[in-house]
Amino acid sequence: MPNRILLAWPRGYCAGVERAVDTVERALRIYGEPVYVRKQIVHNIHVVRSLERKGAVFVEEEDEVPEGAVVILSAHGVAPSVYENSRRRRLSVIDATCPLVTKVHLEARRFARDGYTILLIGHEGHEEVVGTSGEAPEHIRLVGSPAEARTIRVPDPERVAYLSQTTLSVDETNAVVEVLRQRFPMIQAPPRDDICYATQNRQEAVKELALKSDVILVIGSENSSNSNRLVEVARELGTPAHLIDDDTEIDPQWLRGHDVVGVTSGASAPEWLVERVVDHLKLSGATEVDQLRTVEEHMAFSLPAQVRQPAV
Repeated sequence: MPNRILLAWPRGYCAGVERAVDTVERALRIYGEPVYVRKQIVHNIHVVRSLERKGAVFVEEEDEVPEGAVVILSAHGVAPSVYENSRRRRLSVIDATCPLVTKVHLEARRFARDGYTILLIGHEGHEEVVGTSGEAPEHIRLVGSPAEARTIRVPDPERVAYLSQTTLSVDETNAVVEVLRQRFPMIQAPPRDDICYATQNRQEAVKELALKSDVILVIGSENSSNSNRLVEVARELGTPAHLIDDDTEIDPQWLRGHDVVGVTSGASAPEWLVERVVDHLKLSGATEVDQLRTVEEHMAFSLPAQVRQPAV
C-alpha cells in the first residue's frame, strides 16, 4: 500500500470555474431562491449538488425556466439562440460564461464575418462546442482528431481558419493543427492559443507528477473534459491513472504494490475533495504528503455585473 502522497500544483478550480460558482452563490444571496441555472454550471456533480442544497435549480434548457425568473448560463457558453429565447421569455439572464470561452466565440464571429470556413477542434456534443458552433453554424465544421483533419473538405482551401475547445489535450490539439497546416498552408490561427491557461498548466503538472508517481488519481466528474484529459496525459507517459469523483470510488487494487500515489484534480473540482482523498490514503497507510509545484497561477476574472454588489 502507498507510503507517500504527491499532490500536483496547480490543480483544481480555475478562474473561470471560481467565477461561475461564485456567481451562483452570490445570485442566491442577492435575488433569493430559486435561481435557475441552465445546464451544470461547471462539470462537477459535487458542486452541482452543493448549489442545489443552497437553492439553485438546474434545468437543461431555458424553456424550463418560468417567465421572468433569474437564469444563470453555465461557464461553458451558449449559442446566440439561447440569449434570443431568454429575451422572448423575459428572463433575467446572468451570463457566467468563462471569459476565455467568450474569446473563442468572438474569434468565430470575426472569422465568419470575413468569409472563412472555421475548423473547430473539439469533441462533438460538448456544451462548449455546441455554444461555439452556434455562433456561426454555416461556417463551422468540427474536427475531432488528426484522422478527421486528414479527410475534412472545405469550399476554399485558401479561406480556412481554426479554433479549438478550451479544455483539450495540448499535445493532441497540436497534432491536429499540424495536419491542418500541412493540408491548408494558408490556414489562419486564432490571435492567441484557445486552450485555456489552466488546462495547459494542469496538464504540464500531471506530466511532472507521472514521472514521480507509481499511480495517479485524478479527481473530477466523468463529463469533465479537462479531467479526462489529465488521465490520458498521465497514461500516455506510462503511469496508471484513474478518474474518480471522490474518495469513495478509490479501488484498493489500484494502490496495491505502489509506494507513491500522485493526486491531482480537474479545473471544476473543489479542494475539499482533494482533502477527502488525502485523508482516505492516509487511512490506507500513507504517512508523507508532499506538493509538486510546477507553475504559479494568479489569474482572476471579474464577476458579472448583476452580482458584483456585496453578497450579504
